[in-house]
Amino acid sequence: MNKKINKIKKGDNIKIISGKDKGKIGIVTKIINKKNQLIIKNINIKTKHVKPQKTEEKGSIKKIEVPIHYSNVKTIQVNT
Repeated sequence: MNKKINKIKKGDNIKIISGKDKGKIGIVTKIINKKNQLIIKNINIKTKHVKPQKTEEKGSIKKIEVPIHYSNVKTIQVNT
């Protein structure tokens, strides 16, 4: 268990410091402690193609938020 991941809590405001979303600000929605990763609202969006399960269903394309490693983010204070 890493000490830094314990400092980040659900609902904290964070800034992305590396990767394709560098510079964006978001809110932590979920913490995955075993992998030291976070899910951030509207950050790191991936497109998932879903196959139809039954013959009468249609396939779809969904946009999902995927986890980002805690080392790529830093907590910030938002002035209100």
